[in-house]
Amino acid sequence: MPKMKTVSSAKKRFRTTGTGKIKRKKAFKSHILTKKSKKRKRNLTKWDDVSKADLPNVKLMLTK
Repeated sequence: MPKMKTVSSAKKRFRTTGTGKIKRKKAFKSHILTKKSKKRKRNLTKWDDVSKADLPNVKLMLTK
């Protein structure tokens, strides 16, 4: 059976921490930034953990 390939879009979007958690960037930071507050834009810059519901799918995409 051939090797499973990592989904290229997933390896660009997710990072794995040292403890094995998977992190993602937050959405809604790409355009229409004038109506968003400074605090909101600053908090959208930070990394966040992938939700428990999405974790199995993301792990499957990142398998090598």
